Amino acid sequence: MISFIIPAHNEEFELSSTLVAIHAAASSAAQPYEIIVVDDASTDATPEIAAQGGAKVFRINRRQIAAARNAGARTAQGEYLFFVDADTRISREHVSEGIAALEAGYAGGSARVAMDGVVPGWGRVLLRAFSVLYFGLNLGAGAFLFTRRRNFEATGGFDEQYFVGEEVYFSLALKNLGRFKVLREPIVTSGRKLRMYPAGQFLGDFFGVVVAGPRGARSRAKLRLWYDGKREKQAAEL
Repeated sequence: MISFIIPAHNEEFELSSTLVAIHAAASSAAQPYEIIVVDDASTDATPEIAAQGGAKVFRINRRQIAAARNAGARTAQGEYLFFVDADTRISREHVSEGIAALEAGYAGGSARVAMDGVVPGWGRVLLRAFSVLYFGLNLGAGAFLFTRRRNFEATGGFDEQYFVGEEVYFSLALKNLGRFKVLREPIVTSGRKLRMYPAGQFLGDFFGVVVAGPRGARSRAKLRLWYDGKREKQAAEL
């Protein structure tokens, strides 16, 4: 079985499209699957939308992405674990190629990233530069990661001492177990942060975390770009 695990906090405008995309992507896998939405302290219609979209809803009250992913993995029934963010669209290629990579002996993997909607010019430049560096290091994007259950358990899952960047440490832990595969077909994830925040604020917060290193990722209070809860009022066009 394939388990799709979606961490979600107040994602009523994005979640339904994500669920539709997962159902379509999984239909080509020729094996059973489940979708688990981990509702982390939502105050909107996220859990209702998840249930209506055919997902199992598991509720926590942590306000932490790593904790939500781990909670979903613990309740999942599948051998293949696919972590998909609530504002991210995957395709059949991501599922079939992800499973093929795991069957070929890869410890886990991810995919390159494209943004939905209209993104400001500075955001496009930042994404391009970041992608060259980040994926050049063969690391996984947090919006989409996959592995086998036994590999997840061997790594201990996502490190909950970090409120951001946990995907980096998870990627490195998987790479210690074996090869790591970054699929060339990009996932499509929300560009809302690049649309909603002025360039100065976004770049200041983003590079502030980079400069601070691991220590700066251990306090939610200093991570407003990821945890202030701002949302667009409707999903952007792909």
